[in-house]
Amino acid sequence: MFNKLLIANRGEIACRIARTAHRLGLRTVAVYSDADVGAQHVMMADEAVRIGGVAAAESYLKSEAIVAAAVRTGADAVHPGYGFLSENAEFAEACFAAGVTFVGPPPRAIRAMAAKHTAKSIMTEVGVPVVPGYHGDDQSEEGLLGAAREIGFPILIKACASGGGRGMRIVEAEDDFMRALAGAKREAASGFGDDRVLVERYLANARHIEVQVFGDTHGNVIHLFERECSLQRRYQKVIEEAPAPGMTVETRSAMGQAAVDVARVIDYVGAGTVEFIVDGKAGLSASSFYFMEMNTRLQVEHPVTELVTGLDLVEWQLGVAAGDPLPLTQNDVFLAGHAIEARIYAENPAKRFLPSPGRLSHLRLPDEGHHIRVDAGVVAGDSITPYYDPLIAKVIVWDDDRARAVRRLSGALTGLHVIGLVTNRDFLLGIANHREFGNAALDTGFIDRHLADLVPKAGPASDKTLALAALAVLADRNAEEADSDWNSTDRYSPWRRCDGWRLNGPAIEEIVFVDSGRQQDGGRVSLTVRPRARGISAYEMDLPDGPVVATGDLKEGRRLHANLDGVRIVVSTYRSGDELWIVDDDGRTHCLSLEDPTAAVAAADYVDLTVAAPLPGKVSGILAGQGDRVRKGAGLAVIEAMKMEHTIVAPADGVVGTIHFDVGDLVEEGVKLLDFEGHDGSSRS
Repeated sequence: MFNKLLIANRGEIACRIARTAHRLGLRTVAVYSDADVGAQHVMMADEAVRIGGVAAAESYLKSEAIVAAAVRTGADAVHPGYGFLSENAEFAEACFAAGVTFVGPPPRAIRAMAAKHTAKSIMTEVGVPVVPGYHGDDQSEEGLLGAAREIGFPILIKACASGGGRGMRIVEAEDDFMRALAGAKREAASGFGDDRVLVERYLANARHIEVQVFGDTHGNVIHLFERECSLQRRYQKVIEEAPAPGMTVETRSAMGQAAVDVARVIDYVGAGTVEFIVDGKAGLSASSFYFMEMNTRLQVEHPVTELVTGLDLVEWQLGVAAGDPLPLTQNDVFLAGHAIEARIYAENPAKRFLPSPGRLSHLRLPDEGHHIRVDAGVVAGDSITPYYDPLIAKVIVWDDDRARAVRRLSGALTGLHVIGLVTNRDFLLGIANHREFGNAALDTGFIDRHLADLVPKAGPASDKTLALAALAVLADRNAEEADSDWNSTDRYSPWRRCDGWRLNGPAIEEIVFVDSGRQQDGGRVSLTVRPRARGISAYEMDLPDGPVVATGDLKEGRRLHANLDGVRIVVSTYRSGDELWIVDDDGRTHCLSLEDPTAAVAAADYVDLTVAAPLPGKVSGILAGQGDRVRKGAGLAVIEAMKMEHTIVAPADGVVGTIHFDVGDLVEEGVKLLDFEGHDGSSRS
């Protein structure tokens, strides 16, 4: 075994690898960019080396800097994690050339599977079924369109070097082909430095099932069963589980053998994943699956395999890289129970899953134990930056069967609170509680089909939520008053009271919240509050739907113990300035703003014509030129951030003015991208 391991990655996967390395007695070296100086993976390692600027191209993709760090610190092995350089054959070769072991497959195996069109050609030669499509070298628009016509629409355009859903477009009709092709090529070139694509038949409502394989340098290759990865948004997985629901012994055997055959034909060593697409119309039959691709690295979702097999895949990777044979044969590996993983992202499901970088002002993770595991690379106070993948944590649950595991997932997500930025946590909770998910009615169209249920339109806060928010505000005031009393020279002065006291009149006050889900009055909602007795946290509140008697006190950890008209409720509350979050008893998160009564209220009825970057990123495309007349909603520019492209559209019918940035420029959030003039003569320049 090795003595010192350099982890060429960041975030939760770097922390996860470090935990196994430390358990095995290895010293660890972290690498970090300027954006990750105080990151958790840096704090966790025995040593850390700065490798460059904030952008991945300036740091985590700089193979020469990472190899130099390994040599400088005396590391005898490098683990690439996933993403970044994990499937880069040149990086693996550079490690070996420097006398450092690359914890991964040999470069020849990486190259064999790196380009999807090459991989599919290999699979065809060895008899593994592939989705019908065009995987040739003709990359002309006419050639690819001709192939699409021959296959028949709908088709899928996929980058040859793709991963994580980048460079993929579903094309329903021929009229949309050229635009989709341009977007896929642009995204592929930006993400992988290779704009080649393949075209294949699109299997609607298919299932995405992958098989974990392992090979060693002694000729042994086995599989560790399958994972279900069908629940995806924007072609990226959000929930994975093992084993696949409804999998038969016959199909598992056929799919597992096909995956092993794939690994054997390229002399694979280490951990890899063979991904299959299953025709949903045919069910999980032994003849219904097609080879999609092979990922020559550890997968994000590997923990579900670990929980159902009881194995540590990182430990296996390190052992195989050190020359050890696989510790088990195929007959020694058994499935036990069911595991599900949910990925918690800083993204806004209500805005097409747009990334939402920011500071984690509060972070409460579920308690880990026999049934719950949490892989995270952040703590409260850390920031999710726009420079890398917006993954916050992975929540993985295990139980004896799927029904129990689904209930575990719901409970774990209910106990997870992320405050300070928008996340997909409520969206995931909606999936966990959805009847169709509970019934294992899974396919790649699940999220789109149920999106209205999973991402309901924002509505006004309920009376219950408003009452709880008011109780939290009042409890904070009472605490401030108590603190003030102890430090006052006149502790009994009525002018220091915060309970609405007034001379010759009943105690009464107005609490005003701004509720983004309320359409009228700019979201403003006013509550009248009357204390019932001095020194008791009991109030009569006039709410939008009627009065309520409410009592409540904040306990440790800002847990609000409340009673609303005789119904006892305990919820979590968080506050940052005038922002107040209520996590109610069904796990949903509500955010309200406490209105400052001294602030001026201004409103204007106009269309904002400012064309600005919605988040920090790189300009990857300019879709209109200066002087162009465009219609409202037409694409003007494309911003790439957090591994996704975001098209900036015209806010109204108008004319494009001066364009302030070129393709490739980095822009900050809120910066004006171009001048725009409306057809009525209004402009933003």
